[in-house]
Amino acid sequence: MGPRRQRLLGEAGRFLAVGGLATIVALVLFNLLVHGFNTGDHALLDDRPILAYVLANTVGMVISYRGTRMWAFRDRPPRHADGGRSAFVAINVATMTIPVLCLYVSRNLLGLDDPVSDNIAANVIGLALGVAARFWLFRALVFRRPIKLGDIYPAERTWPVDPGAPVSGGRTTREPSRSDPAPPPAVGGGAG
Repeated sequence: MGPRRQRLLGEAGRFLAVGGLATIVALVLFNLLVHGFNTGDHALLDDRPILAYVLANTVGMVISYRGTRMWAFRDRPPRHADGGRSAFVAINVATMTIPVLCLYVSRNLLGLDDPVSDNIAANVIGLALGVAARFWLFRALVFRRPIKLGDIYPAERTWPVDPGAPVSGGRTTREPSRSDPAPPPAVGGGAG
């Protein structure tokens, strides 16, 4: 496995671990706000599940930012003056619409308002779609890999060898391209 793939798998694993912790916190908070669990007949936001979801996931977003910045993408310096916070919040708010839409469809179009339906809509289907979108957006826009000079200016260029080119003196000759550097002038400059 190449270093690029190892880096990708490492980042994805750390991203999922941080997201898992943030999700557990948001899931517990959401269910407490909407369904109450042992709070009697009335939960704090039982009639406002979308607001409860947004509040719970805002707490999860704070946890997620700290873990993502300090651990998941620790080798990627921020590209923004504020350390990527505004882009992180913008991406989270934008992708939070995915599970909110799933919850809305479940509650308002399908008429499902039990805890299992709420959690499947928002915290399984919506969450899976949102996580995939966030991973790609964070990696591409917020925590981009720094460019190394070796990526731009390789130390040594290797040229493909044309198998049909004539061979002289043990070396393969080829027509110089217009982008090749000019050959050095001949030493001695005399005719032989």
